[in-house]
Amino acid sequence: MLRSFQASSSSLMRLPLRQLSAGAAAPPPPPKQEKTVFGPLKDEDRIFTNLYGRHDWRLKAAMSRGHWYKTKEIVLKGRDWITNEMKVSGMRGRGGAGFPTGLKWSFMHKPDDGRPRYLVVNADEGEPGTCKDREIMRHDPHTLVEGCLVSGVAMGARAAYIYIRGEFYREACTLQAAINEAYDAGFLGKNACGSGYDYDIYVHRGAGAYICGEETSLIESLEGKAGKPRLKPPFPADVGVFGCPTTVNNVETIAAAPTVCRRGGAWFASFGRDRNRGTKLFNISGHVNNPCTVEEEMSITMKELIERHAGGVIGGWDNLLAVIPGGSSTPLIPKNVCDTVLMDFDSLAQPP
Repeated sequence: MLRSFQASSSSLMRLPLRQLSAGAAAPPPPPKQEKTVFGPLKDEDRIFTNLYGRHDWRLKAAMSRGHWYKTKEIVLKGRDWITNEMKVSGMRGRGGAGFPTGLKWSFMHKPDDGRPRYLVVNADEGEPGTCKDREIMRHDPHTLVEGCLVSGVAMGARAAYIYIRGEFYREACTLQAAINEAYDAGFLGKNACGSGYDYDIYVHRGAGAYICGEETSLIESLEGKAGKPRLKPPFPADVGVFGCPTTVNNVETIAAAPTVCRRGGAWFASFGRDRNRGTKLFNISGHVNNPCTVEEEMSITMKELIERHAGGVIGGWDNLLAVIPGGSSTPLIPKNVCDTVLMDFDSLAQPP
């Protein structure tokens, strides 16, 4: 009996594992661990590589830094692919409201009714204490020019209007020069980038009205009217500039789109936390030792952002009283909240 039992046991051991576990439910996968530490951002992960003007902004130098790389391939993949990559990226609009970018672009995916579609870039950076978009247009304009093409394709637009703050004279000149370079290289105009897609970009200078930072006021001004807000609905995606479907986006949002498409939405989504994905430009000014504009990972703590990139608060962190987190129209954050608050949409929206 003992010999028989041993034989049957050895036979049992030789059975395939899948037969032994037949009928048993597979264990659920372990829950994905959310990141709890954010930043510092590595140089190879930066989208904006010339914020400080250390390199030439012109086309040849911009291409050496990776801009306009495989743009034709991105355009040929079409609007659905581009829009889906933006949805996968989890990017929210970089102008302040934080509306999901891919979702916003998808509102333009409607049956053609004969009206042209437009992209309007809000470069009317008039909020006191903000100048991140200015650095893009001044030192890295080809990120925006290329972004206008890629974003426009995603919306089915044939033209983009960049509405730039009137006081940004130097930036407007640099931006127009970059656009001219792109036309000369065949990246814009008829058959843009050799893709068969026709696309134009126009620069429109504002007249200094603060209210034109609001999208419908901006559209009114672009049409040559007084910059006054429109009633909604209809929304710009239905009735925008010149009565046509329009998407209005911030400079940083549009300028980041080509890199997101090149490196993949999943790459961008690997930074930050849920609902607050990607990298972000931050202005740091006021009573700090080194005022600056810096690109960092979303959800980095305010304290680390200030101490790592701005040299800390003058007189030390304990000398801090409060921080204005988004321009002069936002509420102050007291020092006790600044110790732990994360630099992202959801954290800053919570009451102190």
